[in-house]
Amino acid sequence: MNAIITGASRGIGLEVAKIFALHGYNLYLSARNEEKLLQTVEELKTQFPHVTIDTKAFDLGNKQQAQLFGEWVVNSVDTIDVLVNNAGTFIPGNISDEPDGALEKMLEVNLFSAYHVTRSVLPKMMAQKTGHIFTICSIAALHAYPNGGAYSISKFALLGFTKNLRQELMPHNIKVTAIIPGAVYTDSWKGFVEPERIMQPEDIATLIYTTSRLSIQANVDELLIRPLSGDL
Repeated sequence: MNAIITGASRGIGLEVAKIFALHGYNLYLSARNEEKLLQTVEELKTQFPHVTIDTKAFDLGNKQQAQLFGEWVVNSVDTIDVLVNNAGTFIPGNISDEPDGALEKMLEVNLFSAYHVTRSVLPKMMAQKTGHIFTICSIAALHAYPNGGAYSISKFALLGFTKNLRQELMPHNIKVTAIIPGAVYTDSWKGFVEPERIMQPEDIATLIYTTSRLSIQANVDELLIRPLSGDL
């Protein structure tokens, strides 16, 4: 069994890698920062010496690199059992005052990366007639909030992509799930909120793995999860 995970060097992506490795999946990982990615690989290989862990650094916000990552995956594995589109970025600001280029950057990383990676591996998945695709959306995909301008736009678009993908892949027996979390304690939140106030990356990883283990007849279209005390 093989799990392909983008944005895998930290946060949610790293915890997703850990839980799939714990259950015997081989890992094929990517992140933009090669140094951090190599450190992650060493950490994972120490913890999980009995699974294959292969990585390559790509800037998935770049169309050509996203396609190259997909090609690398296709040529590296016999089956694509799980694909987790987790690569993402956040630039704060409102539409009226956010930096010029914020929308383009977040569309590239948050939407286009998932679009091009998925398109690159779909022929293989459609031929094998199995597999599960997860996209990490956000509560920002459901409603607007202050200082969330272009980020929210990009996540609305990512959820729309996932909904269309779900319909398109039904005849091919490929599952598609949108993960829609509220605030999760990753590097973006450090120093701004106490860890106990919001969710942990392990929570999201557990949901993804559990969802992947349902019977072939069951598909979870969307999973909405929020901190117990509510959104920030």
